[in-house]
Amino acid sequence: MDDERYERGRARFLEIHDEKALATVEGLGDVGRSIIEFVYGDVYARPGLSDRDREFGAVVALVALGRSSQLPQHIRAALKAGVTPEELREIILQTATVAGFPVAMNAFSTLKSIVAEHDRNAQ
Repeated sequence: MDDERYERGRARFLEIHDEKALATVEGLGDVGRSIIEFVYGDVYARPGLSDRDREFGAVVALVALGRSSQLPQHIRAALKAGVTPEELREIILQTATVAGFPVAMNAFSTLKSIVAEHDRNAQ
């Protein structure tokens, strides 16, 4: 096991997400370790994109694939990275033109809940 890679990924994960999300991923055992090492220790550590751009792309992919269980965490991360609720609405609408309206309907529902949560926490 590569402890340095894991620690780099763990630190990067916490820049993007929160402790609760980290606990969920770490609770996945070897799968979680692989996510932390590869996704956050390698890919998210690359200098080519901003966190905003990475989360923009993640939201598009998750909406298109209908991955509703991961979407809330990446919407939260997108908001944290500076993507506005209005931009997220446009991302979902644009994705609907290619991926279909059923996945967009689910994503809009998720976005509505996350934005309400975000607004409550901001107060």
